[in-house]
Amino acid sequence: MTAERSDQEDASQSTRRAHSTPSRSIFAVPTPIKQLFDRFPLLTYSPNDLPQRAPRHRDAHTLFIFAGEKDAADGAPSYNPACLKWQAYLKFSGISFQAVSSNNHASPSGVLPFLLPASTETSKPPPPVVSAKLQRWAINNTARAVEEPGDLRYEAYLSLLDHRIRRAWLYSVYLSSNATSLSEPLYILPTSSNPFVRLSIAGDLRRAAEKELLKFSAIIDAEELHRHAEEAFEALETALGDDPWFFGASQPGLFDASVFSYTHLLMDDNLGNGWTDTRLRDALLKRKYLTRHRERIVASYFPDTGTGELLR
Repeated sequence: MTAERSDQEDASQSTRRAHSTPSRSIFAVPTPIKQLFDRFPLLTYSPNDLPQRAPRHRDAHTLFIFAGEKDAADGAPSYNPACLKWQAYLKFSGISFQAVSSNNHASPSGVLPFLLPASTETSKPPPPVVSAKLQRWAINNTARAVEEPGDLRYEAYLSLLDHRIRRAWLYSVYLSSNATSLSEPLYILPTSSNPFVRLSIAGDLRRAAEKELLKFSAIIDAEELHRHAEEAFEALETALGDDPWFFGASQPGLFDASVFSYTHLLMDDNLGNGWTDTRLRDALLKRKYLTRHRERIVASYFPDTGTGELLR
């Protein structure tokens, strides 16, 4: 009886110990690892510093564009139509900004341009403004907002720029013989000194241009692209006439900036040496009103600035 009672008491004590010991969670840290981290605790490091080329003083609006570093610092026009369009429009709007040489990889949207608004807040600066939102941002941040005309022809003429002239530009810069004389020194050589990297980038640019052009046609017909562009220049020449700005406006607007973004680059003397295939350039040079429009903008908004640093 004594032995039996002793066995029962041992079993009872074991049961109580089992119930009194909490069960181990599957998320519990094993004892050896816990001891290790007790000796070497995890640290939270401070955020990384901004890249060296990022603006340290946000007291000025900063527009990131395709441009040579010196050209950007001098406020010269970008060699990229999309960047030059917004560069000119901000000037038309009376917004002071500094330009910074950049590339698509730096942009939050993956494409240039984008703008960092000026800010005195270091803890929570305003977010960057991508190109799709630049017009609205400019209207909200200037005392002399540029109002676009309510002309019914506006959208029709805009489509000439966005489609016919842009397609001819893509072909001329990236797929014709100008790819070596223009695209290579502007977009490829500055990115890397490695020949294999350069070859890869050149292929990417060419394929991107081909893909864009093939959205509108089963084949890429250079003659048709240039014919359509020449017709578009003729229509824009008629629309402008001898007025200083499009649609009879009293000051240049976004449409003027859009036209200028192509006409200036086609007429710029520094870039002109790179045009081995001159068909698109020649089509514009026949249009006296468009060429005067470009010269008027350069004289008023880009005085004493040069372009084409990378081609010099």
